[in-house]
Amino acid sequence: MNRYIRAVNQSTNKRSNYLVIFLLMLAGESIFLLPFVIARIFRPTLMTALDLDNTQLGNCFSVYGICALFSYFLGGFITDLVAPRKLMALALLLTGLGGLYMTTCPSYGRLLVLYGYWGVTTILLFWAAMIKATRIWGKEDRQGKAFGFLEAGRGGVAASIGFIGALLFAYVLAEGGGNQSLEEIRSAYNSVVLFASIFVLFVAFLVYFLLRGDDADEDDTVNKKNPLSDYWMVLQNPAVFLLMIIILTAYVGYKSTDFIAQYANEVLGYSDAKSAQVGAIFLYLRPITAVIVGIAADRMSANLWVKMGFIGAIIGAGLFTFGVTSYNLYYDFFFSTLLLGMAIFGIRALYFALLKEGKIPIALTGLAVSLISVIGYLPDIFMGPLSGYFLDKYPGEYGFQMVFGFLMVSSIIGLLASYLFHKTTNPA
Repeated sequence: MNRYIRAVNQSTNKRSNYLVIFLLMLAGESIFLLPFVIARIFRPTLMTALDLDNTQLGNCFSVYGICALFSYFLGGFITDLVAPRKLMALALLLTGLGGLYMTTCPSYGRLLVLYGYWGVTTILLFWAAMIKATRIWGKEDRQGKAFGFLEAGRGGVAASIGFIGALLFAYVLAEGGGNQSLEEIRSAYNSVVLFASIFVLFVAFLVYFLLRGDDADEDDTVNKKNPLSDYWMVLQNPAVFLLMIIILTAYVGYKSTDFIAQYANEVLGYSDAKSAQVGAIFLYLRPITAVIVGIAADRMSANLWVKMGFIGAIIGAGLFTFGVTSYNLYYDFFFSTLLLGMAIFGIRALYFALLKEGKIPIALTGLAVSLISVIGYLPDIFMGPLSGYFLDKYPGEYGFQMVFGFLMVSSIIGLLASYLFHKTTNPA
């Protein structure tokens, strides 16, 4: 009888563990659907519907980044004192409400305010909480798998919602026939935003009521002391500063993927609907790559796979930079996009798994993540305006070559930082 009870309890705990990581995957990308994923897939349409140019849209992302910068710093302290479930559910609720407002097609000035609001809701209450919850789930022996699965699930959510959105967008446009008016384009775009907003609100409900399996673990990893007393301990760890550079350069790569759909539209001549489908399909590289590198990283060093990712990013970005992708309208573009996507998504899946290699305690995860993220996610501030300047100043392929050239240089710096991280954490 006791054996039967133990087997039932083990089965229940296993299901609970799978539910926790599933909800983390679902919430981890849902929170960014409105400010980033929809904009990445429907960038040309968004600019048309809201009457924006590249520089103005870049400024929206910059305002988001500035607000996120302060939110990263403060969010770490909150995360080490409050259970992640409550913070994540509130963040999703507030973000979804912002999406409902976006369906009103706000003016440029109001859009700046909305992106600033999202910079707070998605980061202050959510980001460090999600990373900490994932570390708790992964325990000591499966950090690569934990963050690999998290990134895979997030990628799957982004790709699935993006693909559904692209189909919905194409359907609404088809209903209006050819030569769509501005109002018809806005109506189609708003249909996608409304769908994403309702989805985010639904996920908030799921997280609050179902993400309960980790509460006991959370209590064991809450920092009972004043977080300020541990500030100096984290800053003394040289791995923290190298992680800042690794994430900074990797995030430059991730922000550069925003322009894949726009490149297909403006350089290769794809229609708005077809370029949106290219953007959605591209996102499926993310879950596939994340699962592969996540499992591999628990058998080998996560840092080794990060270095390989930077090498792939250098080559992939170089192919775009030197115009190879435009020679053949299908094969060259497909190969370059595949290589670049796998490289960037592979790095992104693992860079927080390096927290373990950097010997950062789980109880100080929130504080460490907040400090690392302040520098690591600076591209949220400068990549939008910088890329917008390149694309508006140099229309056509040359502007995109400037964007991807910047990515290539950034990836070289990231590769060097990854090498130094290995030497620092493995002095022998």
